[in-house]
Amino acid sequence: MHILINGTPHPFTSPLSIQDAFLKYSPQATKIILNGFEVHDKTTLLKKDDQLTFITPITPPTKKEIQWVLQSRHTPNIAKKLQKSIVGIAGLGGLGSHVAFLLARMGVGTLVLADFDVVDLSNLNRQQYFFYHVGKPKTQALKESLNHINPYLTYQTYNVRVTPKNFLEIFRDCDILIEAFDDAQEKTMLIKESQKTQKITIAASGVAGYGHNDTIMTKKINSTLYIIGDFTSEAKPNQGLMAPRVSIAAAKQANLA
Repeated sequence: MHILINGTPHPFTSPLSIQDAFLKYSPQATKIILNGFEVHDKTTLLKKDDQLTFITPITPPTKKEIQWVLQSRHTPNIAKKLQKSIVGIAGLGGLGSHVAFLLARMGVGTLVLADFDVVDLSNLNRQQYFFYHVGKPKTQALKESLNHINPYLTYQTYNVRVTPKNFLEIFRDCDILIEAFDDAQEKTMLIKESQKTQKITIAASGVAGYGHNDTIMTKKINSTLYIIGDFTSEAKPNQGLMAPRVSIAAAKQANLA
């Protein structure tokens, strides 16, 4: 019989508790994860094919260490599927920058990031940028931050305005596309282009202002198009874009992806 400890199979023939494994393999560990869930009772007996992960303070972690920690939290099958996936994000503002952070934390193997804009002070109220990013292209600033989350993922950046002419060049290999534009015409354009390719697209509409969380819903338009939002609230005088509702919509986009 085998158990998986920190990504490596270990044989065992007699009853083995978490405490036994802890003392034998990683007595310096500060956190123990059993089959995706953090445990505190070390008297638990391990069973065949259990997956045990010992977390220790490591700086900086290696690619292998990050991968097996993600596997320990997400389970190996899901983590490996995410690792092989390619997700495109069109627009790196309030929606897109949050979606990118969430997908990077999940371990999505390749993120294709497209935006022509630069970070300015008016972005900081709701977007995943920091004071020192002001003046930098959003593609560059976001990639810098994502590398602080997981430097072993692939981040493909396109510092251009997405148009019908370059759509395929940018997003051809993506399994899923996140629409995260502010402009209604650009949203429509992206959806039209993605529908031509039958690429699964997750768009957003109606996330301005503040209000009830549950008004932000997911609507399935067809087999390849979903739209998230309340479908009514738009940015206008006395109703600006604010971090909480934008973040809720972005989290729903990432979760659906």
